[in-house]
Amino acid sequence: MSKWTGKLVIGLTGNIGTGKSVVRRMLEHLGAFGIDADALAHRATAKGAPGYKKVVTQFGQWILKEDGEIDRKKLGRLVFSNPEALKILEDIVHPLVIQAVDYIIKHIKHKVIVIEAIKLMESDIKESCDSIWVTYTPPETQLERLVFRRKMGVLDAKQRIDTQPPQEEKIKAAHVVIQNIGTVEETWKQVFENWQKLVPKQVSESEVTLATTQSIRGELTVRRGTPRRSSEIAEFLNQFYKNGQMYSRKDIMEMFGEKAFLILQAGETLVGILGWQVENLVARTVDFLILEHVPFENAIPLLMNEMERASGELQCEISLLFLNEKMAKQERIWQQLGYEKSSPDNLKVSAWVNAAVDSMPEGTKLFFKKLRNDRVLRPI
Repeated sequence: MSKWTGKLVIGLTGNIGTGKSVVRRMLEHLGAFGIDADALAHRATAKGAPGYKKVVTQFGQWILKEDGEIDRKKLGRLVFSNPEALKILEDIVHPLVIQAVDYIIKHIKHKVIVIEAIKLMESDIKESCDSIWVTYTPPETQLERLVFRRKMGVLDAKQRIDTQPPQEEKIKAAHVVIQNIGTVEETWKQVFENWQKLVPKQVSESEVTLATTQSIRGELTVRRGTPRRSSEIAEFLNQFYKNGQMYSRKDIMEMFGEKAFLILQAGETLVGILGWQVENLVARTVDFLILEHVPFENAIPLLMNEMERASGELQCEISLLFLNEKMAKQERIWQQLGYEKSSPDNLKVSAWVNAAVDSMPEGTKLFFKKLRNDRVLRPI
């Protein structure tokens, strides 16, 4: 039984490379608030965060990079080959993560929460979950994903896989097992069916109008993009990205495992798209495309206000925009919305810098805005 009154909490776990994050994002599209406990663990040990000094004191200065941040590859090689060292690290980090999770859940309006944590079964969070979901993938597929998608070395990937408990142990404790083996659509079907059983009254894949404005060229509306509109989204993106790659419905379905979309419509016609990711309490807009005949002074604020509202509900600290040349030239509009042109190095906070470096597409300009003055991990 959840300790958070009025909240239904899904605990999501699975071994490395089994697709936990993809399933979490699917649940977010269906209406859940997602918390990545593993990302919070990284933030808890970032320079200036509560666990930083404890980790450096325990393991030594040799784990630091030139900028003073902890080198996670060095630390990972140590703890994943030494169970005692891993236990020491977890004893430092886990209490901070539990406090952060508690803080976030108490400050959000969402009724359904999904907590993604690779160590869910070993933590106190498990006892606060109403339903335990486990993702499963065959070991050979785990290895392939870690090597080709995460760019790990084969030996490092095998070490990570081998040091974790057998997947069968998690499956025995699960209320729901997601077999993440086939296509994205097959995984979606499993997630959706189990969501309906658990949350039968929740409106799924809602396409209600989120925002509306009148312009000199008619009414514009913003709606949440959903997987059922994947073909339409693909056709729209293909008007802009003429680099030899043509997006298909399948490509967009896979994108829904990484990002959310807002759709701008004039009447029933799709005229703009905003695609953004929320990871590690940072909102990152990676797609911002509007047809030329649409008045930017109406369309941009409409999309941005809805993105910021949704990101604020997700407790985001900042918003990062990665804009193409045409959108970046609308500086007057961005200034009115509180954004300033920046670069990753100027963001100062390491978690923000990492978010910008990891997400910034080639050839785009970065614009930055703080969405809140306090930081989630700072009070802990």
